Amino acid sequence: MNIFRLTGDLSHLAAIIILLLKIWKTRSCAGISGKSQILFAVVFTSRYLDLLSSFISLYNTTMKVIYIGCAYATVYLIYMKFKATYDGNHDTFRMEFLIVPVGGLAFLVNHDFSPLEILWTFSIYLESVAILPQLFMISKTGEAETITTHYLFFLGMYRALYLFNWIWRCYFEGFFDMIAIVAGVVQTILYCDFFYLYVTKVLKGKKLSLPA
Repeated sequence: MNIFRLTGDLSHLAAIIILLLKIWKTRSCAGISGKSQILFAVVFTSRYLDLLSSFISLYNTTMKVIYIGCAYATVYLIYMKFKATYDGNHDTFRMEFLIVPVGGLAFLVNHDFSPLEILWTFSIYLESVAILPQLFMISKTGEAETITTHYLFFLGMYRALYLFNWIWRCYFEGFFDMIAIVAGVVQTILYCDFFYLYVTKVLKGKKLSLPA
């Protein structure tokens, strides 16, 4: 395992912990897109269906369980436990606009036309755009809580670091995965505007807002 994958995983874990602590401590999911969290739950479920059929390492299995467990815990907190605080009026991005084309693309462009491989490819494509409902929600409300921006920053860093991980593996291991690299580039581009606002506003103590 190279340093980019390790720090990417730690950044992803930090994002998940920040989000769960934010919801639990404030007893509120205000400002959080439930639809993005549903998409992430779908991502990890479809990606890690091999959990019961293959074993790579204890680290790998542990991280898979954590990702799946935390994804569904977040969805539960938003739609069940703290449902009264969920801002459904602003979380209006239509998930089918992402799921349907991504599903079709996974069938057409994949490494191997087998159920698990198509689902893995589907998860890679879907993860690259799963944050769109959250960004759309911020653009509608015009602002985001500081703790929510920290969550988004670490989530974006995770994908950027994983992009470097794929480049590292290509250069040093001769392993090239065009699907993962292209999806990583797309997802990193989606975060670029947010990264700029995070550095120029949030790190200076100001509130973050996206252009409506």
